[in-house]
Amino acid sequence: MIVLLVLATLLLAGALYVARGFYVIRKARKLTEKIEGLEAAGAELRARTEGLKAEAKADEAERVVALGFVPEDRLDTDHPAPVPAERTAALAAVRAGDWEAGAAHLEAAGTDWEERWHRVRALAEAAVEDDAWLLAWRAARPQDPSAATVHADNAVLVAWEVRGSAWARHTSAEQFDVFHDLLRGAQKAVHAAQELADPADPVPYMVEQAVALGLMYPHERYERLWTEIVSRDPKGLSAHTNAMQYWARKWRGSHERSLAFARDAAAAAAPGDLLSLLPLIAYVEQETYEDDLKAEDFYPRPEIRTAVDEALADLAAADPADPRAVQLRHVLAYLLFWQDRDAEAVEQFRHVDGHIGAMPWYYAGNPKERYLYARNWAVRVTELED
Repeated sequence: MIVLLVLATLLLAGALYVARGFYVIRKARKLTEKIEGLEAAGAELRARTEGLKAEAKADEAERVVALGFVPEDRLDTDHPAPVPAERTAALAAVRAGDWEAGAAHLEAAGTDWEERWHRVRALAEAAVEDDAWLLAWRAARPQDPSAATVHADNAVLVAWEVRGSAWARHTSAEQFDVFHDLLRGAQKAVHAAQELADPADPVPYMVEQAVALGLMYPHERYERLWTEIVSRDPKGLSAHTNAMQYWARKWRGSHERSLAFARDAAAAAAPGDLLSLLPLIAYVEQETYEDDLKAEDFYPRPEIRTAVDEALADLAAADPADPRAVQLRHVLAYLLFWQDRDAEAVEQFRHVDGHIGAMPWYYAGNPKERYLYARNWAVRVTELED
């Protein structure tokens, strides 16, 4: 009898356990169904929210374009400003095999060293795609300093193409080996061009700045190179902006060294020399490098506002036709936006709009997105909400 009671108790307990199991399973299923329903509703809500945001963004973009600004699909991410017609013609001619057009284009720059630098670089870039015309030029005029300089800059560019633009930690050992081998060959070409050049010409020495960066010249050696450059052109903007890369923390300097270099150069310049750009570059480099810095907190700092004010005064004193001014305008537009000086930012955006191949836009993974966010915000605040 006792055995039967125990057995009955066990069977009852088992039945209750099974029943409870079925109850728990049913409850779990109901909870799962409820969670799935909530997730579906949430996804639908998020989709509707994103749709409304996209619609509002498209509406804002349309209104900005209606005010005369360039639409997204027409933004040029390769150039900071329209390419001069004579440069376009010269590049078309050399690509067709007419190296003499390239030689004449460089000759026409005369002793405007800044302009000569840009023409050398444009021709060297064209030769990266196809250097047959450059080889023909060198063969026809082996002692031509212009041909030698373009050849040297082309060799530097080819080396950097192999290295790529990624951070060092994302660049393979094999890439670095080939890069350094090519750059050492380019260095020889650079020194040969320096020997052939007009003694007053700083451009072959400016070409070496990229070699110094890649081969990690020690400070003393870079200082000697820098002396060669500024003894020939003390206020060359491109030479100074190239030097800012060397002195940046990501290469061979530090934030402090970069900013000191920038401030010293800007202080030594006359109004209108546009070297006020340099401290702004130093700040952009710092904010880009430091992950813990937030643009909305960093750029409104008093010392950066002061640097922006000084740059605006420098810009006002410059020749309105100075092609170098566009570089400063791009950076000013960005910093003025972050400083909530939207009307002043819009003024700069109107000058540069359409061509965004410049710092700070190309420091973003999506230059158009960065540019449009800043431009459209500033335009909306100043033009659309009045």
